[in-house]
Amino acid sequence: MGKTTFTSDHLLQRLGRHTGVVSCFHVAYSGGLDSHVLLHALSAVRDRLDARIAAVHVHHGLQAEADQWETHCRHVCVALDIDFTALAVDARAGRGESPEAAARTARYGALAAWLPARHCLLTAQHQDDQAETLLLQLLRGSGVSGMAAMPETSDCGKGFQMRPLLGVTRAALKAYARQHALVWIEDPSNRDTAFDRNFLRHRVMPVLHERWPAASASLSRSAAHCAAASELLARQAANDLRALQGSQHETVSASGLAALPGARRDNALRAWLKQHTRLSPSTAVLMRIVEDVLNSREDAGPCVHWGRFEVRRYRDDVYCLAQRQAVDTSGELNWTLSDPLALPGTGGRLIATPSHGSGLRRAAIRAGGVRIAWRRGGERCHPPGRERRHSLKKLFQEAGIPPWERDRIPLIYLGDELAMVPGLWVCEPFRASAAEDGVVIDWQPGD
Repeated sequence: MGKTTFTSDHLLQRLGRHTGVVSCFHVAYSGGLDSHVLLHALSAVRDRLDARIAAVHVHHGLQAEADQWETHCRHVCVALDIDFTALAVDARAGRGESPEAAARTARYGALAAWLPARHCLLTAQHQDDQAETLLLQLLRGSGVSGMAAMPETSDCGKGFQMRPLLGVTRAALKAYARQHALVWIEDPSNRDTAFDRNFLRHRVMPVLHERWPAASASLSRSAAHCAAASELLARQAANDLRALQGSQHETVSASGLAALPGARRDNALRAWLKQHTRLSPSTAVLMRIVEDVLNSREDAGPCVHWGRFEVRRYRDDVYCLAQRQAVDTSGELNWTLSDPLALPGTGGRLIATPSHGSGLRRAAIRAGGVRIAWRRGGERCHPPGRERRHSLKKLFQEAGIPPWERDRIPLIYLGDELAMVPGLWVCEPFRASAAEDGVVIDWQPGD
């Protein structure tokens, strides 16, 4: 059961575990009842905390009264002698985006970017919020991780976030507010049942509580069980991924994943994707990756697009990549080597550094510099240590360069001859000997 009464001592017990670790507790203060109670209770125990206290308010700009709300919050903090910070965000929803999700993303993004190291952000979610979150996740078909709902502590920017009221009911917070004659803001959007959470709060939860008075406590307890199960699954995934590392940096083995039992494979794959994207793929996306990427032929070049990301396979390595803009590789560029050269679009840039005994032979470089082009097909290079020239395609294959990367790599020409593939080979006879001055050309790829 959740606490039917709430006191500042309850808050002190929750925060006491972080004594000596946190230099400042910041209340995320909206001005609403829950965050006002949290702020007031924190101020009452400030002399017993080994840390400063402060408040931070996020101005979303979504309501006509937003300026008044910030002023109200500032005045409350002045009365309590608490340092106050206001952050302004653009919380407008994009096309097809949930207004709730847009506001939440903007709010936590701003708070995470602002929060200093060794500072703790306190947010006022309580037991009834936790129950609503679990129901929302169930209705979305979430897995164990989603049904774990909100953790008591989590990383936030350079510091961390804590939700010390998860064991307290909304009714207990309201009773505290009335006992101390607190004045709080009532956001009219909180009663708009067009929003999913408000619909649950005002239409569904009252019916559940009428039949099961302890519904919120029971649902929160289920979320805690899911959190424990999610932690076990995360540990299993971490162990599996250590054994499934691909041959290239940040890749995973397709054959290794495919050899795992289905549920264990999906668990490891979800964890790996979340490491790279901070997002959890839907079941449909996960199945597409399994069928189209893991189970494809090695030479098929499969690709699954997922939001801003794509999952590809080359040989046995599976890659998770941010989708990139296409680079115009149809033209050519002349470069004198005197300054860095920006390549078209997001193709990055080339940098030339004088050297001795490495890179291109300085004597082979004509007065006009070098010519930059991209693959057209049929290019050949004579790498050092080889008896003859080889096709660039064969050399890329030997070097394990994935096909989708090859056409983005700029090629350095001297006259009509391919002289260098930056970062990979200097072609004979353009390589500087140990006794010759040279130029090392580095390619810094674009995002």
